[in-house]
Amino acid sequence: MDRSQELYANGDQNLEANLIEATESSSSSSVSETKNYKRWIRLSIYVFFVLFCQPLATILGRLYYENGGESTYVVTLLPLIGFPVLILFNFFSNLRQQPKSTDTDFNQSPSFTTLVSVYMCTGLLLSAYAYLYAIGLLYLPVSTFSLILASQLAFTAFFSYFLNSQKFTPFIVNSLFLLTVSSALLVVDTESQDTTHVSRVQYVIGFICTIGASAGIGLLLSLIQLLFRKVFKEHTSSVVMDLTIYQSLVASCVVLIGLFASGEWRTLPSEMRNYKLGQVSYVVTLASAAISWQVYTVGLVGLIFESSSVFSNSITAVGLPIVPVIAVIVFHDEMEASKIFSIVLAIWGFLSFVYQHYLDEKKLKKTCNTDPVEDDGIQTW
Repeated sequence: MDRSQELYANGDQNLEANLIEATESSSSSSVSETKNYKRWIRLSIYVFFVLFCQPLATILGRLYYENGGESTYVVTLLPLIGFPVLILFNFFSNLRQQPKSTDTDFNQSPSFTTLVSVYMCTGLLLSAYAYLYAIGLLYLPVSTFSLILASQLAFTAFFSYFLNSQKFTPFIVNSLFLLTVSSALLVVDTESQDTTHVSRVQYVIGFICTIGASAGIGLLLSLIQLLFRKVFKEHTSSVVMDLTIYQSLVASCVVLIGLFASGEWRTLPSEMRNYKLGQVSYVVTLASAAISWQVYTVGLVGLIFESSSVFSNSITAVGLPIVPVIAVIVFHDEMEASKIFSIVLAIWGFLSFVYQHYLDEKKLKKTCNTDPVEDDGIQTW
């Protein structure tokens, strides 16, 4: 009788242990699904920021030039000078977050010297990109400019190969090839471009500067991904915001020095008075462009944080063909066959990247189901 009771007791204990283990497993699976769901929400928000704000900011920058604006330093400042808006956003976001352990933050945070070096380097690179971008936008039709700028995806993949051990799959190679051909078409077919407002030399300068801007942003995005892996051990939205704010601050200071050193600041009052759409529209156009650029930057850095620099730039690439369509409506740019074909190739290249990202996510999900690992928020292809 005692033996029978003992067997029943052991059976109950085993059953209870199995129930507890099943409950814990179910709870862990539920937490993992919730975490993945929230991550995709963040990705969707960042994608919207990039796809909506980048074309808007580009169109507003061209609108400034078309209606009497002549300062390249002002257009250079537009992607940079709006960072105070992010300071307010970051402040209120930190108020809602629960305080973390001071010891943990101290151990994970890089040193002050390291942070200053990071912000200085990325800020200088950002200022160079913005200046080349402004010159390219000045001398090229906005539709041509945006399609050439799509080559930044190829530069990002190139730099990521060396900095982040980027793996090239057939889909990525196909996408890079399509995007390169897409830009090359606009170089070959220069005779049909609307260059009545600029000389041949200015057109070439604009093209070279746009290619330089593409290379600059490709290097910057790859470098930011490397920093997230090697320097910023604590992967939080606060780190993303701090990097965006301080690099914009450094870049803004550099451009402001150039603005005053060149003497262009003296022409700004008369430029505002003679603006074709009026002084109020002058201020609204520049302010809207500055805010749009900052929201775009948050989306861009956020996508790097959540995925990779190559995926971030692929989203940027699909946003660029939107600009020529808007340019035809707003600025009456000519839509030649070469531009239409270039847009098709750019979208095809983007879809190739998206499909590769889908395959990687599917593979990662299978790996997590068989051997769960902690997600650090950054993946490479």
